[in-house]
Formats: sequence, structure tokens, C-alpha cells
Amino acid sequence: MSTETNLAIVHRYVEEGLNAGNMAVIDELCAVSCVNHDPTQPSVHDRGALKQFWLALRAAFPDQRTTIQDLVAEEDRVVTRFTWRGTHTGDFYGISATGRQVTFDGIDIVRLADGEIQEIWWGYDMLGVLQQLGVDLRLPG
Repeated sequence: MSTETNLAIVHRYVEEGLNAGNMAVIDELCAVSCVNHDPTQPSVHDRGALKQFWLALRAAFPDQRTTIQDLVAEEDRVVTRFTWRGTHTGDFYGISATGRQVTFDGIDIVRLADGEIQEIWWGYDMLGVLQQLGVDLRLPG
């Protein structure tokens, strides 16, 4: 696939899949064995689990929005620099709804093959997210 095609696939994944919540787009754009590498939790190793991850995030932050700041492609990789925002109105990893607005910047690297997303690597500040939610991060003692 061309870099232009790969850019279009990732852009559509973000806008229609993540932002609009259309899980059918994830079925269309992600390989069945798509791997999601998130530094804050175990990797997800299939498309169904990836959809469950996004549905759980959408349940916790129903107004969540990913804004693409930069989108760069080379060969089979697309790098996205993004800003994510959402209001915490549902359970998030055992943290009850706070009503707080959360914002963070991140970067992801997406590997594509045969017109499908094969792997995604995320980089973002989960400690900053937890602080915005009011989680006490002080060490005991």
C-alpha cells in the first residue's frame, strides 16, 4: 500500500472508529489478529478485544475526542501525534465517575499490511490522567 493510503486508513480509524464510535470501521480497517500495545496494561491480541477496549473507554468517557495534531507515514508505519479529551462519567479501571475533564497528548505508531492495521503502539502520560481524575498518587509512609 502507498503511504497516502496508509495515512487515509489511520485517519479514518481515528475519525470514524474512535471519535464517532463506529466499531464496524474497526472491523473493516483492523486485521483479525491486530495487536494493541498500551504501556499501562497487557497488550490486546485480536480485533474483538480491541473493540472491547474502545467500548469500555467510550463508556467511561462518552464524549471522548481524539484530535490529530500530526500524521506522518513512511513505508508500512504511520505515526500520529494527538490530543485526547473526554469527561469522566463512567467507571474507568475501577475509578468511579468524577465528572472531571481529562486532556492528554500522546503519540501512536501504527503498522499496516495489506490495507489493514496490524499493530498499534501507544505512548501517553497515564500518571497525568490519574492526577486529573483526582487519584492520590502519593507513596505510603
